[in-house]
Amino acid sequence: MSDMATQRITIRVPEDLGERLRQTSRVKGKTTSELVRVALENYLGQKLKRGSAFEAAKAAGLIGCVHRGPKDLSTNRRHFEGFGKSR
Repeated sequence: MSDMATQRITIRVPEDLGERLRQTSRVKGKTTSELVRVALENYLGQKLKRGSAFEAAKAAGLIGCVHRGPKDLSTNRRHFEGFGKSR
């Protein structure tokens, strides 16, 4: 790292996260800076997943989570009666 141009940053972390970082640093024999750099590289190296709203809802476990609703809720017009009208 010494032959590379570097930029110093300062961050604040919750006490428990800081302790976990220090403990992992001791166990792995790496500096906290090394661990943070690796974590940032991994996080920033992930490709942003852009998908549909359906895919996001499915990943969040929202698809199929209502078990007692009408099975034709999205297709039967009678379920839409009065929808969007203020009472």
